[in-house]
Amino acid sequence: MRGATRAQWAVGAVALALAATACGGGSGGGADSAGVVSASWGDPQNPLEPANTNEVQGGKVLEMLFRGLKRYNPQSGAAEDVIAEKIETSDSQNYTVTLKDGWTFSNGEKVTAKSFVDAWNYGALLTNKQKNAPFFQYIEGFDEVHPESGTPTAQTMSGLTVKDDKTFTVKLNQKFSSWPDTLGYSAFMPLPQTFYSDHDAWVKKPVGNGPYVVDSYVKGSALKMRKWEKYPGKDPAQNGGIDLRVYTDNNTAYTDLQAGNLDLVDDVPAAQLKNVKADLGDRYINQPAGIIQTLTFPMYDKNWNGPGKEKVRRGISMAIDRAQITDEIFQKTRTPATDWTSPVLKEDGGYKAGLCGDACEFNADEAKKLIKEGGGLPGGKMTISYNADTGSHKDWVDAICNSINNSLDSDNACVGALVGTFADFRNKITAQRMTGPFRAGWQMDYPLIQNFLQPLYYTNASSNDGKFSNAEFDKLVNEANAATDIGDAVAKFQDAEKILADQMPAVPLWYQNGSGGYSDRISDVALNPFSVPVYQQIKVG
Repeated sequence: MRGATRAQWAVGAVALALAATACGGGSGGGADSAGVVSASWGDPQNPLEPANTNEVQGGKVLEMLFRGLKRYNPQSGAAEDVIAEKIETSDSQNYTVTLKDGWTFSNGEKVTAKSFVDAWNYGALLTNKQKNAPFFQYIEGFDEVHPESGTPTAQTMSGLTVKDDKTFTVKLNQKFSSWPDTLGYSAFMPLPQTFYSDHDAWVKKPVGNGPYVVDSYVKGSALKMRKWEKYPGKDPAQNGGIDLRVYTDNNTAYTDLQAGNLDLVDDVPAAQLKNVKADLGDRYINQPAGIIQTLTFPMYDKNWNGPGKEKVRRGISMAIDRAQITDEIFQKTRTPATDWTSPVLKEDGGYKAGLCGDACEFNADEAKKLIKEGGGLPGGKMTISYNADTGSHKDWVDAICNSINNSLDSDNACVGALVGTFADFRNKITAQRMTGPFRAGWQMDYPLIQNFLQPLYYTNASSNDGKFSNAEFDKLVNEANAATDIGDAVAKFQDAEKILADQMPAVPLWYQNGSGGYSDRISDVALNPFSVPVYQQIKVG
């Protein structure tokens, strides 16, 4: 996710004695409401602040709760104007943003230029500790509000100026021709004044301007959203609301779906992939998505980032039999990765098959040789950390370790390491407490190659969980962002990607399809190109 940087991820916890889905609108529902949809979910890592949410589960809620200047088309992923009437520039550095009339928050407050500018300044300010702050790094004055060290010398970015209720200007610190296409990401959402005046209350029950309002949230149990009847957008909810139920095990969610106790799952367990078509028929969804799964190395740990350790990292990559795992574990709902992006980008968007080269090809002999030349696995062993509450991660982590062990003629060179819930897992990553590679992945925020590279591998980027840093990589990314010709920009990004192939800070594993299943109680169910259900178009009955 995201021009300066961006991101999203996955989560879970078991639904207690939640009743089967109730019909009727609930608070905010109306006469035309067709009922409430129950869907599997997982507690997000952080409160649902737009600039502090960079994982999938929180992102699902923000997509229902907010609308910004742009939104990514649920079919194509293209950035389309929503609240923006127009975004104009003559030099790809100075932009004038004009808003449409008629937009309000669900509490009645008007959405104005100030709603955006205040939110962006809040998100960027170092002392607010927002995870998506780097998304604002191209706005002039970011360095003053978010210095690399020390305290801020300013409270607001000099590049943002409110002209009137409908207009504000943005000055970037370099040319960035695709900057408007980043503005559908959640970090750039507007915020009402109650966010600042009574922040604690807002966090407990967020107020937005999207097609749903928050009815209630019990952490570890469920978040209930209801249709906002006065929503001014062109994509109102076609149901009475969405109950997001927390599960710690996606197998339990799938069982509840089969039993009629749940309407929607968007993560079919690997163990059920052999049976899902027979179980659900045409109510099973399997489609390409802008998602890549990786193993990320803790580059802040000298055991993994010392001299010659790039050989160890490349060797580990070559020790993994991706084809066998995607066939046997995932029933070909994954495709072995050969670069760090996704085929959904297509060639004109930056995807280039094979860019990883032989480092992504299974070769046990070469893997063993490289690992030995790099000094061997730290301490002779490695662990792969993962969370077990979503994504069938144990299955494929065990399979990867088995492949590595076979390649190294060992029984226990690699083992999986379970780290509780997704929130626990993310907190450990954020605290830089990983001592070996850990499961990671990326769900695109918009279909541009930049979105797969900069957030994850640019120095100090918001989702650079392994803390990889390479001056030449950063230089190429900056040059790509400044390029006004799309072809030139893509070529520069691909040059940066070649550095990843050489250094291997993260091992590309496979491109992931979006999968889901739903009950016969609902219809018009679809996943967007980011593999997130298009909740507001679902109908009940």
